Amino acid sequence: MRSDNVSAVQPATLYVVATPIGNMGDITLRAVEVLGAVDVIAAEDTRVTKALLSKLNIQSRVISYREHNEVTSSDGIIKLLSQGNSVALVSDAGTPGVCDPGAILVSKSRVAGYRVEPIPGASALVAAVSVSGLNDKGFVFKGFLPSRPGDRKQFLHSLKT
Repeated sequence: MRSDNVSAVQPATLYVVATPIGNMGDITLRAVEVLGAVDVIAAEDTRVTKALLSKLNIQSRVISYREHNEVTSSDGIIKLLSQGNSVALVSDAGTPGVCDPGAILVSKSRVAGYRVEPIPGASALVAAVSVSGLNDKGFVFKGFLPSRPGDRKQFLHSLKT
């Protein structure tokens, strides 16, 4: 683990930045620094991200990176990285690639040889486990529950076997 507090962003680097999961106070100082220093921010929902950036008084270029355009947007972001741009990837709340778009871009970035750096933050999963009273020696994360009751029931039943 590095001992320095924060550092400037590096060119041709993808930063996977965790955003607050409900409380603005949960954003890390490092996330704020990275969001303010990168050339481009790729956002799951540009409106949500622009509102966050406004609260942080950050005026960075924001582009769309949603589940519906993830494959094509990844190629455009790889091009930005190839031009030496630093890019932050954010989701609406939480960490990109964990039940949110991001895995495709991270994979393509790594294959293309670009540096990918996580900027950790608040985690709904860890927060829930920490207050559950359950055994902390191990747990399994299967993603979000399906929204439809029938699908949710079937999913939960499948976990029993």
